[in-house]
Amino acid sequence: MVQSQVDRSASPDGQKPEVQKNNAPTELTHGRMMLPGEDAAEAGSNNPTVVCEILEMIRWKRMMQVFFDGLLIFASFSGAFLIRFDGHLNHHFFQQLVILAPVIISLRLLSNWGYGTYRRLWRYTGLTEVMELGCSVLTVTTILFIARALGLMSAAGSQLSYGIILIDAGLCFLLLCASRVLRRLQTEHKQRRHWRQPVRKRALVVGAGDAGQMVLRELAQRADLGVDVVGMVDDDPMKLKKRIGHITVFGTTKDLRKLAENLFVDQVIIAMPSAPPHEVRRIVDICRDAEVEPRILPGLFELIDGRVSVSQLREVSLEDLLGREPVNLDSAAITSYLEGRCVLVTGAGGSIGSELCRQILKFQPAKLLLLGRGENSIFAIHQELKKRPEPVEIIPIIADVRDQERMQSIFDRHKPAVVFHAAAHKHVPLMEENVSEAITNNVRGTQILAELSHESKVETFVLVSSDKAVNPSSVMGATKRMAEMIVQSLNTRSETRFASVRFGNVLASRGSVIPLWKQQIAQGGPVTVTHADATRYFMLIPESVQLILQAGAVASGGEIFVLDMGKPVRIIDLAYDLIRFSGLRPNQDIKVDVVGLRPGEKLHEELLTAEEGLSKTTFEKIFVGQPVKIDHQQLYSQIDSMVGSARRDDETAVRAQLDTVLGGTLSANTVNATTLN
Repeated sequence: MVQSQVDRSASPDGQKPEVQKNNAPTELTHGRMMLPGEDAAEAGSNNPTVVCEILEMIRWKRMMQVFFDGLLIFASFSGAFLIRFDGHLNHHFFQQLVILAPVIISLRLLSNWGYGTYRRLWRYTGLTEVMELGCSVLTVTTILFIARALGLMSAAGSQLSYGIILIDAGLCFLLLCASRVLRRLQTEHKQRRHWRQPVRKRALVVGAGDAGQMVLRELAQRADLGVDVVGMVDDDPMKLKKRIGHITVFGTTKDLRKLAENLFVDQVIIAMPSAPPHEVRRIVDICRDAEVEPRILPGLFELIDGRVSVSQLREVSLEDLLGREPVNLDSAAITSYLEGRCVLVTGAGGSIGSELCRQILKFQPAKLLLLGRGENSIFAIHQELKKRPEPVEIIPIIADVRDQERMQSIFDRHKPAVVFHAAAHKHVPLMEENVSEAITNNVRGTQILAELSHESKVETFVLVSSDKAVNPSSVMGATKRMAEMIVQSLNTRSETRFASVRFGNVLASRGSVIPLWKQQIAQGGPVTVTHADATRYFMLIPESVQLILQAGAVASGGEIFVLDMGKPVRIIDLAYDLIRFSGLRPNQDIKVDVVGLRPGEKLHEELLTAEEGLSKTTFEKIFVGQPVKIDHQQLYSQIDSMVGSARRDDETAVRAQLDTVLGGTLSANTVNATTLN
C-alpha cells in the first residue's frame, strides 16, 4: 500500500515529499524513527519534546533554502564566466572566479535575506516573490557596478568584466525564480493528482477555547477546505505548551508574528467569537505585519440563529473592529409585549426596519405588517421572512406614512398592538436640498402615525430616532427632534406607551458612508472624508435593533432612550481601515481627500441635550433621558404652519419655523459648522 506521508524536515522549502513505497527505509520523525506507514502527526503527538524539535527543524529548513540558493548563485556566476569567454577559462580568469565567488554569493544571500525571500514558502511562489528576487538581484548588481567603476573589483591582477556582472545578474534571477516556480508547479501537480484538492494552506488558530477546538475538529474532517492547522496560540498561561489532539499551543498572541514566520504560516484563524474589537484589531495588525491572511469566525451577533461553523470563516471586516460585547436581552420581557400580537413596522425595507422584522419574528407575534413605500425592498424582506419556520402571518404593505386615509385603513383592518416607526428620510445632505420633503415625511408622517396609534389604543409605539436630533445643525436632525416632541406630547394624553430610541450611525446601513467609500476604492480613489477630526458614534445593525426591542419592553411612556454607543470613532481612521481591508495602502495606493463638512453636518455628534439629563435603566447599554415638558397645542399649531409652508415649497419659511420651534439651535449650530470649514 502506498502511503502519502510527509516529513517536513526534507526539501529546501519545508515541503512534504512522498514516503517511499512498501518496505522503504524508516524516516526520522520528531526525534525518533517512524515505522513505515505510520502517520507523522500520530508519531509526533506521543513525544513531549515535539514543540522544540519542530521549531528546530524549521530553522534547519531555512538554512537549507539558503544553502540551495548559494549553489544556484555560484552556478550563475560560473556560467557568466563561461558565457563571457565562450566556455574557455584560462588559469588567470579561473583564479578570478574562485576569489570573487564567495563575495558574490555572500552579497546575494544577504540581499535575499534582507528582502525577506527566506520567509516565503516556495510552493506558493507568485508575483510578489518574483519581484522580491528581482529587487534583491538588482540591488547587488548595482553595488557591483559601482564597485567596478571605483576600481574595487580587482582579483588575480585584473578588474571584473562589466559583461560578467550583467550576465551573472540575468542568470542569477532566472535560476532563483526557476527553482521556486518549479517547486510550486510540482506541488500543485502532485496535490491535484493524488488528492484532487487545491494547494493547502498552513494555519495558526488564535484561541484554544471551545471555538478553537471546534475549528480543529471540523478542519480535520474537511480535507476539501485545503487548510492544515500547524499550531495554536492563546493568552491563557494555563494552556501554554499544552496539546489539543496533536496540535500544540505554542505561545501567546504576542508570539504570533514570530510563530507565523518560523512555522511558515499562510493563514491565521481568529477563533474568538466574543473577542473585543481592540483585541481583534491588534491581531489583525500583527497579521498584516507578518504578511499572513487573517480569517475570523462570525461574531456572536451573527450567530444568534445558528451554530459556529468552519464554513462561516470569513475575512476580518470593519464590523469586527467596531463590534462590542454581546447584548444580554431580557427575552421574557420582550416576548410579553410582542408574542401573539399584531406588530407594525414602518420602513420595513430599510436597514433598521428589515432587521427589526427579522428579530421580531423570533418572538412569534400573531401578525407582522411590513410597511414601506419602496416595493422592491418590501418584496425582498417579505421573500426572506417567508422562508423562516416561525408560524407568523407576514403581510407586505406598500404605503406612504403621509397618506392619512391609507394609514387609517391599515389601522382599522389590522388593529396593530405594537408599532415600530423606522420610516424616515435620513440622508443629511439630501434633506438640506429637499427641506419640504423632510418636513412632510419625518414630521407629518410621524404625527399621522402617532395620532392613529393613540386613537386605535395601540399598546406600545416606539420611534426610531437619531443622535442628530440633539442640538440639531441639519434639517434632518431638526425633523427627527420634532418627531420626538410629537411622541412626547402625545404620551401625556394617551393610553399608548410612547417612547423614542436615539442612537448614532449604524455600520453598513444603506445610508452609511461605507458603500460610498467601497465604490471610491473600486474606482481607484480618492476616498473622501469630510474632516480630519470628525467623529461619529457607530453601532452594528443587529445590536441596535436588539436594544430597540429591549427599550420597548422597559418603556413606561414618554422616555427618550439613549443607547450606549461606546466611544466615538474618527471618520478618517475608519476610512484608513477600509482601505487596508481592501489590500491597499492609504495615501499610497488610494489617496484620502479631506473635503470639508457638508451642509448640516457637525464635527462631533451628541446623544443628549443639557435639559434631558441621563439616568440608568436596568440594562447597562440603555439609558433614559428625562421627558421635557411640551405644549401640545402650540406644537401642533407650529407643525400645521410648517407643513403648509412645505407644501408651498417655501424653503426659507420652513427653515425659519423649524428654528423657532427648536429655540434657535438650528441656525446657531449651522453657523458653527460653517465656521469649522
